[in-house]
Amino acid sequence: MSLNPKILRVRSSRLAEVDLDNLIFGETFSDHMFSMRYEDGRWGSPEILPYGPVPLPPASIALHYAQTVFEGMKAYRGADGAIRLFRPKRNAARLRASCERLCIPPIDDRVFVDALKALIAVDADWVPALPGYALYIRPVVFSTEDHIEVRPSRRYRFIVVTAPVGRYFTSGGGGLSLKVEEHYTRSPAEGGLGASKAAANYAGTILSSEGARREGFDQVLWLDGRERRYVEEAGLMNVFLKIAGRTVTPPIGDSILPGVTRDSLIALLRDRGVPVEERRIAIDEVLAAARAGTLEEMFACGTAAVVAPIANLAYRSEAIAPREAVPGPLTGALYEELTGIQFGRTADPHGWTEIVETG
Repeated sequence: MSLNPKILRVRSSRLAEVDLDNLIFGETFSDHMFSMRYEDGRWGSPEILPYGPVPLPPASIALHYAQTVFEGMKAYRGADGAIRLFRPKRNAARLRASCERLCIPPIDDRVFVDALKALIAVDADWVPALPGYALYIRPVVFSTEDHIEVRPSRRYRFIVVTAPVGRYFTSGGGGLSLKVEEHYTRSPAEGGLGASKAAANYAGTILSSEGARREGFDQVLWLDGRERRYVEEAGLMNVFLKIAGRTVTPPIGDSILPGVTRDSLIALLRDRGVPVEERRIAIDEVLAAARAGTLEEMFACGTAAVVAPIANLAYRSEAIAPREAVPGPLTGALYEELTGIQFGRTADPHGWTEIVETG
C-alpha cells in the first residue's frame, strides 16, 4: 500500500464501551476516520483522524444542492483471523461514476482501496469476530465550498467512517414483507440519478419507506417512474424472482443501482448453471405467477442485508407470496455461498476478496 496517510490516533479507544449483543445498525462508529480534501484543483494529503464532527459552512453546496455521493461496503473477519474486503475495486469504480455524474472530482480507484485498507488497519480491533457480524464501511464525498450559485463546488472532502454491525433486518427468519409503491418512485425513468449512489436519491425514499413501516411492512417495492408497472428495487436493494425455474432480475439502467452484491449473485447463479434473465418484470407478471403457483422464490440483495428472502408483497388487494417456504432453497444457498466467500470459509474462485494487512 503506497498511500501512507498521516495518522493522529485517539488517546483511548471506545471499543470497550461497545455492547456488540445490542448493536443498532449504523449507530456505533469506530475510533478513527479517513479524510482527504480537494482544493486548488487537486486532492491533497490523506489523513486518519479521530472520529468526530466535520466543520461545514452553512452555505455549503452540499447542504443546499446535495452535491454528495457515497458508497457502502463491509470488512469481514474470518475464522482464520484475517480481515477481508469484498470486491472493493467495484465500489471504487461505482464511486468514480457517481462522482462524474454529479460533477465531483473523482477519487482514483487505487487511492480509494488504499484508504479503506489504511483505516481498517488502524481500527482492526473494531472488526467483529462474531458470526454474521462485520465492519460496515461508509465512504462519502461532499462539497464544502460556501456558495449558493447552482454550479459545481471548487472544494470537496472525502471521508471514510466505519461501524461494527450485525444483521440489517431484525424481523427474524420469516422473510421481508414489502408494500408495492404505486405513487412515489425512487428515481425518474431516464436521465436521473438512480444509477448513482447520490444522497439525493435516498432522501426521496424516506417518506414511502416510513409510511410502509407504520403499516407493518419492512420496506417498499419500487416500480418504474414512467408507467408504475415494472419492478425495480426492493427498498434500497436489488431484487430477484424465481419464476418457473428461471431467475429474473430487472436490468441495470438509469433508474436502478448497479449493485455489487447483485452482480456477484448473477455470477454465482451462472456458476451453478441456473438460468438468469436480466429483463423488465411487470408487477402483473409476478401476480400472475403467484396465482399460477410458478412464483417459487423472491429475494432482495445488497451490502447491508446480503441476501434477504421476501415473504410477501402487498399489491392493491392481494398478497403475493412465493410457492416455496421462506427462505427458499436457492435463496438460502446463495446466502451461504456468498457469505462463505466474504468470511473466507469457502473458496473464492473469482478472486473477489482482498486481505487487509494489519501487522
